[in-house]
Amino acid sequence: MMKQNSVNNVRIAVANQMGKRVKIRVNRGRHKVDVSEGIISKIYPNIFLVEIPGSKDMPARVASYSYTDLLTKDVELILCN
Repeated sequence: MMKQNSVNNVRIAVANQMGKRVKIRVNRGRHKVDVSEGIISKIYPNIFLVEIPGSKDMPARVASYSYTDLLTKDVELILCN
């Protein structure tokens, strides 16, 4: 069982990085990993949004992730300089 306190710690850590560029690594299972870069745009009680700019191959999009995804390491956030 996950402690509420640890989810709150993750929520606060993500809120402190709002507006900053991050690299997102998402484990989709069965050796599939998606990597993209974006900016943390909005924070909600259960999820946060990352705006991912477009490229030649993909249009711009907004992705949502939950704080529990970070705790279970299905999603990794890496700060970009």
